[in-house]
Amino acid sequence: MNDVRIRLLREGDWDALVALEERAYAASGLSEGRAALQSRYRASPDTCFVLEHAGGFGGYLLALPYPLFRCPDLSRSEAGGVRATNMHAHDLVVAEELRGRGLGHRLLRHLEETARAAGYRTVSLVAVGGAQVVWGPLGYRARPEVDLPESYGLQAVYMAMPLGPVAAPAVLPAAPAPVPAAAPAPAPGVPRPPARSTEPSPGSPPRAEVG
Repeated sequence: MNDVRIRLLREGDWDALVALEERAYAASGLSEGRAALQSRYRASPDTCFVLEHAGGFGGYLLALPYPLFRCPDLSRSEAGGVRATNMHAHDLVVAEELRGRGLGHRLLRHLEETARAAGYRTVSLVAVGGAQVVWGPLGYRARPEVDLPESYGLQAVYMAMPLGPVAAPAVLPAAPAPVPAAAPAPAPGVPRPPARSTEPSPGSPPRAEVG
């Protein structure tokens, strides 16, 4: 795949990125919109990547540090940077015409290498639409006991993988017991967005979609 390379996200990529994100998630109610997407980028520009194909925009991966067993709420923008030893692959989408070539896996492996080199201990993501069957073979373990924001819907599953040395892999700690809390009421007249995830089937991406 000499016609494909991974590079850092640039300012001039946003129109193409937002258009691809809408195509991937609007139908399922998981689209975040430009402001929220850009807030994820501002939290960690060095871990947001573009898949460049023949000089054009072929996909993207937005990732940011986030505490293990937690994840961004799709209905809110990031308020600021978060310090954590876990890197969260928040959103990964490959352009429709490039899916089926393993490029989503390639983007995720690139993030894992970047996170490992920077000293992060784990990488996490949220799988929607049954996408956990895609990420499981890559080493990501489903953690169904982890409560997710309502914005991800009912079918989303939190997944995580340790970044320890190959010869002596790290072990993920147990997720904290959920603390019962009353669900916040939606703003008047604003419907709750559905669930989102990471790596979709050929038609649907993850809040990390893999192609």
